[in-house]
Order: sequence, then structure tokens, then C-alpha cells
Amino acid sequence: MPVATGFILVVSMDIAPEKEALFHEVYAEHCAYLKDVPGVQNISRFRGDEFAIALGGAILPKPAASPRFIAVYEIDSPDVLTSDAWAAAVEKGRWSDEIRPYTSNRTHALYAKLP
Repeated sequence: MPVATGFILVVSMDIAPEKEALFHEVYAEHCAYLKDVPGVQNISRFRGDEFAIALGGAILPKPAASPRFIAVYEIDSPDVLTSDAWAAAVEKGRWSDEIRPYTSNRTHALYAKLP
């Protein structure tokens, strides 16, 4: 996944199991609003899954990541995140009322691309 921007915002969270189907439906809508914000170039979503990895001569089982779900926002600048357009987009639609109250273990992290 080549990243063309200088920064990524990684948002991670868990969702109440009974809300997971609605979470995916509404998150797609939420991402569409955020993709319209100037300076947001792309958004990719991921789910943590169990896996195994070969390390040090052994195959090690690994549990699913926690938080389980992440979204990677490719942005031009950290200023995007404090813009009026971002502030409006994060509150638009069903996300803030129907999903946000059922999320937990939320984190937000900004990373600068290295040369």
C-alpha cells in the first residue's frame, strides 16, 4: 500500500458485537464524508485477525490485534485534522449518534512519513 502523502492518521477502535454490522455500514458513509475534506487523499479500513508468524526458528500464533478495527487516513498535513471541513465531516451523518457511543478502546495516532 504505497502512501503518497506525508502523513497518516491511524484511528483504531473496538465496537460492541451487536453493533458490528451497523458499524461497517455507517463507517463506509463516514469515510465518504471525510474523503471530501480538502487534504484527505485516501482512507483504508482494516480488521485485526489471528495469524501465525515464523520468528527465531519457531511458528508463533498471534491473537487478533486490539483494538480490532483500524482506519488509515492519508492526509497532506496535520492541519487537515483541525480544519473546519474536518470538524464538520466527523459530525455529519449517522456516525456520531449511532456508532460513536458503542465504540471503545479508541486511539488516534499521527505518523509522519520517513524519507
